[in-house]
Amino acid sequence: MSKFRPRITREEFEIVAQYRAIKNKSNELGLDEKDVKHGWLKTKDASLFFKNPSFGSDFDIKNIDFKALIENAPKLEIEPRKKRSFNGLFDKLVFTDVHIGMDASDKGRNMYNVEWTETILFERLTQMISYTLEKQNSDTLYILDLGDFLDGFNGQTTRGGHALPQNMSNQQSFDIGFMFKVRLVQALAPYYKTIEIRNICNDNHSGDFSYFVNQAFKHYIERELNNVHVTNQTAFIDYQIIGNYCFVTTHGKDTHNLKFGFKPKIDPAQINKIMGYLNTKQLLNKGYEIMFEKGDSHLYLFDSASSDAFKYHNYPALRPYRDWE
Repeated sequence: MSKFRPRITREEFEIVAQYRAIKNKSNELGLDEKDVKHGWLKTKDASLFFKNPSFGSDFDIKNIDFKALIENAPKLEIEPRKKRSFNGLFDKLVFTDVHIGMDASDKGRNMYNVEWTETILFERLTQMISYTLEKQNSDTLYILDLGDFLDGFNGQTTRGGHALPQNMSNQQSFDIGFMFKVRLVQALAPYYKTIEIRNICNDNHSGDFSYFVNQAFKHYIERELNNVHVTNQTAFIDYQIIGNYCFVTTHGKDTHNLKFGFKPKIDPAQINKIMGYLNTKQLLNKGYEIMFEKGDSHLYLFDSASSDAFKYHNYPALRPYRDWE
């Protein structure tokens, strides 16, 4: 396994050490993290300027009234269904790239005359729920959110340095994202004995912000519904075994490093990376049908031919087009 573990250079170690020193000194001075606007990290080879994404934020998770959120959430018009008997092993609902808070029209400047508002979002949620129940063939449901659930934080991706046109504040994005997840499960829970949910929180747009939403959702929904279990995936790539199937899940880009992530049409270099991961996790030669599932590309493209070891599934975005797409 050691050959797959990246070595940390002295320069990288010095950057981490200096960052911790800045954090510790701030704590000694009684400074709150949100009061530190920016800083410098320096080595003999580089001088890095960083911004604190939480500085000046209007978002405060401690002041969220979850009960009021649910009471004021849009009501979904879902047609009641009679419970039936099913013979499937499980059902699976996958969605990705919801990008809550995105101003799709960029204040009317974009080439596409589209909007991405709370009303449209919940209309699309109703359609998704209705379709899931229409196609139900099991008493067990797996729900997978492949990331970029929120569009940004403080008008940028959570990586920083990439300005985004937004039509919601941080607080509004949090509230609506939380309501979206709760309404989804509340509508489906009466029809399934078990619901397993996996939310990817390691992506290039929402990162830790989506983790805040998904972690709040996890604590709330697991307390309210005893047939629901939530896993918030913080690793860039992770996997889940269901029967004879192995689902390897990732957003496609991560929170910090990858400018260009996994491509919609996989190439030999990326096949080798996935094979290295499968080998490290000892998932090969065990008879699993392996599916590599990703979002990010906003394309519907299922590839069963490029690799003999796994299938490569790209899922389309739930949100509409942005200007350059």
